[in-house]
Amino acid sequence: MTKLMLSVHVLAAILAIGPVAVAASMFPRLARERAAGGAGGRGAGLPRFLHRICRVYTIVGIAVPAFGAATAAQLGVLGDAWLIVSMILTAVAAAILTLVILPGQRRLLTVVSATVTGAESAAAEVRSAAARLAALTGVFNLIWAVVVVLMIVRPGSTTGV
Repeated sequence: MTKLMLSVHVLAAILAIGPVAVAASMFPRLARERAAGGAGGRGAGLPRFLHRICRVYTIVGIAVPAFGAATAAQLGVLGDAWLIVSMILTAVAAAILTLVILPGQRRLLTVVSATVTGAESAAAEVRSAAARLAALTGVFNLIWAVVVVLMIVRPGSTTGV
């Protein structure tokens, strides 16, 4: 049962966190292009689509820590330092995503819509907001990279799994 739980945990991480990491990383650049008028035609709705991917997969991503905690409990490693650090970093990443990145994307979509309809004063605001959002998304992705390394290396682990 442990191997099944671990497999679901890893698959959920790949299939839920991966799309959020990619979509959130692409969003600021495409929002900037859209505001500058460079994402016309079929590409006009891409920033909104990327935001939707982030929102939906954030909800799906709840399975990652749920199955991770269940697996850790079965392995008896809930008290291991590497896992505690991973859980704290996961909570930080979730907070950045839900409290900063998603609302930032929503605000940027509103401003981008204003620039497309002719409010030129919003162009500078889009550039600035997109830059902040790109930096925060980089931090979010870096946190996930650290969590992945901790999950693979598991410093001090003796489970042998």
